[in-house]
Amino acid sequence: MLPSASRPASRYSLDAALLLGQLIRRARLERKITAAQLAERAGLSRSLVQRIEKGDPSCSIGAAFEAAAVVGLRLFDATQSSLTSAIQANAEVLTLLPRAVRAPRIETKDDF
Repeated sequence: MLPSASRPASRYSLDAALLLGQLIRRARLERKITAAQLAERAGLSRSLVQRIEKGDPSCSIGAAFEAAAVVGLRLFDATQSSLTSAIQANAEVLTLLPRAVRAPRIETKDDF
């Protein structure tokens, strides 16, 4: 699926969305769950589930992650406890980094 003209996407992000959609569809079919059942369990519309499975990059990441969780697809190759540990570790690193990033000022050489 092509992104809308007002929101360009890189080839990498399009491929990643397509791969995630394929993995969700495969897990759903292996568990013999219909798209309508997945939609109901995840609290999504059936059309949104279909768009996620087709790799539509305009779907919200939260909806895609919820669909993946419902079909038992492990993302980031992690368990809940390892995700929690990773979140805490990243939060600690983020507290050490500056809050804002500014581009370095370019000095104007105006001495002629």
